[in-house]
Amino acid sequence: MLKIEKPTIKRALRSTSGPPAPSWAHRPASVSLLLFGEETTHILAILKADNQGYVWRNQIALPGGRIEEDDPDALSTAVRELKEELNISAENVEYIGSMGHFVTLQDTVIEVFVGIWNQRDTIYFDSREISKVLEIPLESIVSTHLDKQLNGRLPAMEELLYPFEGMVVWGVTAKILHHFIERLYPELNISTARNVVDG
Repeated sequence: MLKIEKPTIKRALRSTSGPPAPSWAHRPASVSLLLFGEETTHILAILKADNQGYVWRNQIALPGGRIEEDDPDALSTAVRELKEELNISAENVEYIGSMGHFVTLQDTVIEVFVGIWNQRDTIYFDSREISKVLEIPLESIVSTHLDKQLNGRLPAMEELLYPFEGMVVWGVTAKILHHFIERLYPELNISTARNVVDG
């Protein structure tokens, strides 16, 4: 089982700066990359609802949304959206920092905030917006990352795919996970990680 400790995450986020917000993109948003788990680290994700005409229809995403005019800053947006979407309260998440900005195919700029969730909330959500909540083991993402030799480069979108339980993480969410693993890479004992994910 692959367990990522808080000091490792902090070192990884301090190691390099994340991608800056491009000047040409618009529609700013922010999301939470939440990590949790006592024995093994998981990522909390959501499967968007199957709504006709919705751009994120049936896609795996991280909880978050557009920045509103009365949000003080991007982190406040991530905190607000987490409560609205999943009923996770700010006091139960320790945010480590920003991982930078990522652009969707629709030119929305997403700032990603990494946090550690203590799992003291009872999750509930609106099924009209979210089909299900996903607990993705980090080790499965790392395994794909290593097996497909995605480290050290940014693959094209059609190659940057992380399968999970019959679904596929792709697009900007896959790009975010790729960047997160790349930031963690110098902090991980990769031979140990490979032994863990290979079982």
